[in-house]
Amino acid sequence: MERRALGASGVSVSQVILGCGNFGGIGSSPAFFGRGTSREEAFRLMDAAWELGITTFDTADAYGGGRSETFIGEWLATRGVDVRDRIVIATKTFNPMDTGADHGLGHARIRRQLDGSLRRLGVERVALYLAHDFDAAVPQEETLQAFDELVRAGKVGAVGASNFTGEQLAEALSISELEGLARYEWVQNSFSLLEQGDRETVFPVCREHGLGYTPFSPLAGGWLTGKYRRGEQPPAGSRMTLRPEPYDGYRSDRVFDALEALERAAAELGASTAALALAWVLAVPEISAVVVGPSRVEHLAPAAEAIALDLSAADRDRLTEIFA
Repeated sequence: MERRALGASGVSVSQVILGCGNFGGIGSSPAFFGRGTSREEAFRLMDAAWELGITTFDTADAYGGGRSETFIGEWLATRGVDVRDRIVIATKTFNPMDTGADHGLGHARIRRQLDGSLRRLGVERVALYLAHDFDAAVPQEETLQAFDELVRAGKVGAVGASNFTGEQLAEALSISELEGLARYEWVQNSFSLLEQGDRETVFPVCREHGLGYTPFSPLAGGWLTGKYRRGEQPPAGSRMTLRPEPYDGYRSDRVFDALEALERAAAELGASTAALALAWVLAVPEISAVVVGPSRVEHLAPAAEAIALDLSAADRDRLTEIFA
């Protein structure tokens, strides 16, 4: 598995990152805390990811109400120093950790939340720490001051921004430069064949400032795996039966036309639809690494296949146009 530099952060990550958002829940939604991937399956996933060469794990304090970080910490505790020293952990804060709990990127909250993350993970430092969303209620300078203090204290290696617009990111970078504060070194937004909006808004900022980019949801909640088909009901237990709201906009003939074209292109290349969709993301020049969020071990197979898939520039551009 190739390792790639993450912008100018000084941190290298595996080109495929294990997304742990399903550990003990489904993302940050309190309604699903205690569900999702069990501890035992999470351990199997981390074992399989390690064997595949994935050395970067992505989590957040609110995933599963803290269960995701706890599972990772317990897994690390069972491994030797050779494993613990090579695993790069990225965690985040913004969302509430339970119904009615506080949220946001206030100074005191960030410091408190990181301490909780470190305790659950069983580590003294995380290499990567992200703002999990933009906080319109807190001045960016306050947030960046808190992150800067954590970097200077050695508790955090580098900080990043998730779910930020290009304008919000540019403002943060300007503040960091003017105030001499630690800056966001990479972006983690949703990006896939079905969601390419950041090309026009966030990518230019990343290129100008030398930032990395590690997209999540590269398979668009399963829509790019071939499981959702025109005129058919979603499979039982799929995202579209559990939490369909983020993906309802994909129910259109235009999207199904593109998905069917992707399936034909995959067949021509002798690849699975999911692997081709992942290979396309990895072939985009601005992409540092891609976050995949499997719920079962077998869901890692497309990532392994994508790494081995030799996608030509012509194939990449063809797919870009199909989904433009």
